[in-house]
Parts: sequence; C-alpha cells; structure tokens
Amino acid sequence: MTIAVAISGGTDSMFALLSLKEQGVPVFALHAHFLPRSEEREHALAAMCNTLDVPFHAVDLHDEFERCVVEPFLDEYVHARTPNPCALCNARMKFGALLREARTLGADRIATGHYAVLRHDPACGTVLACGHDPAKDQSYFLSLVPEQALAQAVFPLGRQTKVAVRAELTRRGLVPAYPGESQEICFVPNDDYRAFLRSRGKVQETSGPILTVSGKRVGSHSGLWHYTEGQRKGLGVAWHAPLYVIRKDAHSNTLVVGEKEHLVSNGCIVRNVNLLVPPSLWPQQVLVRTRYRQQPFAAQVADLVSGTRDNGTAASMTVRFTGPRTPPATGQICCLYDGQGAVLGGGIIEEAL
Repeated sequence: MTIAVAISGGTDSMFALLSLKEQGVPVFALHAHFLPRSEEREHALAAMCNTLDVPFHAVDLHDEFERCVVEPFLDEYVHARTPNPCALCNARMKFGALLREARTLGADRIATGHYAVLRHDPACGTVLACGHDPAKDQSYFLSLVPEQALAQAVFPLGRQTKVAVRAELTRRGLVPAYPGESQEICFVPNDDYRAFLRSRGKVQETSGPILTVSGKRVGSHSGLWHYTEGQRKGLGVAWHAPLYVIRKDAHSNTLVVGEKEHLVSNGCIVRNVNLLVPPSLWPQQVLVRTRYRQQPFAAQVADLVSGTRDNGTAASMTVRFTGPRTPPATGQICCLYDGQGAVLGGGIIEEAL
C-alpha cells in the first residue's frame, strides 16, 4: 500500500512522513499550493524530502482552494456569520481535492500531520476520535470530513504528543523546512481578517443599531461582520457594566448586546450535518464542542432531519445543552462526541437558542 503524505514543511507533516518511511511503508511526499504557487517554497520542500530520500510531488490547487474555501469564507461574513475555514479546508481540500490528486499519482491513502486517531468499528466503519495530546487534538476540525474519505486517511501523530514529535526530530538532527507554527488562517495576512475582507471588497461599512436585550438603543455599528457572539472589546458603547455581543440579526442589521448574565444559550441549531456514526448508535447524552479551545460538555440531540447514514449527511439537528452555556457563534462548527472521545458527527451552527 502506497501512502501519499501531505507536507507543508512544518514539524508535524515532516514527522508523519518520517515515521511512515521508518515503518517501511512505500511513501511519497505531496505538497498542495493552496495559495499562489511559490517556487521558493517548493524548492525548500523538495530539499527537505531529498534529505529523507523520499519522492516529492507538488500540485497547484490555488483556484480550487479559492472557490471551495476562500469564497465561502467571504460569503459567511457577508451574511453576518463567523466561519471556520480550516474545517471546510479539511473536508473539501485536504481530504477532497488533495486526496483525489494523491490517488491520481498512485497513492492508496493519504497521511497528514493531524493529531487525531482513526480506528475501525465493525458497526460504523472508520471512526474518528480525539488525539492523545489534549493540547493539540484536532478532531474538532476534522468533523466535517466524510467517513468515506476518512477511510482513506492515515494520522501517524494520533497517539503522539507535540513535545515528543519535536524531540524525535531533534534527536535525529532533522530540521523542518518551515519549523514555525502555522498561522490560524493561512490565506489571511497577519491574521487580520477585517483587512482581508476589506481588500476583497465583499463587505460594506453598513451602519445599523446596537440594541440591548431589552430593546434600548445604545449606539451604532458599522457592519455586523466586525463582531462575533460573546465579543466584549471593541463595541464602542458606554455602559454601567461590561457589555457583550449576544446575537447578530442580519435581517434587521441589528447588533444585540447585553451584560454577562444575558450571555447564555440553551442550545443551537446545526445545519449540513456530517454523520460519522449512525444516529441509532449515539448515546442518549452526547458531548459537544462549539469551538475549538473548549472542554466537551453534555448535551442531547433532537429533531435530526433526514438523518440517514446512506449518504452520510443530515439536513439539520437541534442540540440541547444540559445547562446554560455561552452562546455559540453562528458559522462555527458543532462537533459531537461519545464518552470515549469518538466523533459522532459535526455540522455548522446556524442559530444559537
């Protein structure tokens, strides 16, 4: 079985490549240019692979990345949501377009440097679960990847820790081409998403009211895309107590704010649900993450519409939290787990309840 290893030049993908090669697995390195092609970067990656005596290939997927990740990112902000482009990239690009290219080049599977675990279950097929390093677990960002694609994936770092990975490369005297940590959104310069949105001409400084939860007008905003649920700083409103963004009403172009006591939600409606375990096998009480840096908390699922496993998707579901939580941001990912850390499914948050 030949495995293509997706490499970025960083620590994680280099170790994934090295570990599979040392196991005697036939491998080749595959780099995707999601951004405009860089010959300098390509030469550096080729040199790194030459050091490891591994064949290197590069594919230009810039146009597809623009269409499948960047444009939806812009569109979500236009509609006053806060998107998660990394989750979309995993589903559409790394385990979509790049997997397609890997198979064209002769690979049977694709490996990445994600910190997540895959295991086989006779009843469910391929099961995605949390990585063993709690500080680096990336199962949340993988929850939109269809089960059929995960069945062709390999995660060599799933049972590793970041500290151990760095130590192993150091012990071998190996230095990645780009050892620094990747920035959060690769296509947004300097992590300034507001400047990026303006540069693309997709958003407008459209003024609208800022209202308290009781309906009192306390100011004006210059565009809902500037804000996200739970935000405290940068509201520009004088009040006797700290104010937070409670919700954004795109229909009326209204920003609703309130004090901390109002910053509560009992659940959320989730759309475009990717089912990784048949709902009939879900426990009555599941665990949920509505953002990445969050400990999973208890919830129940109701109103799962068209929840069949035939096509691996459901139109929507309602997730009811067992206790009040901070309102999740619309456009972010809701990832469901069982008590053993297996991912049951994931979808995009449409509305906080």
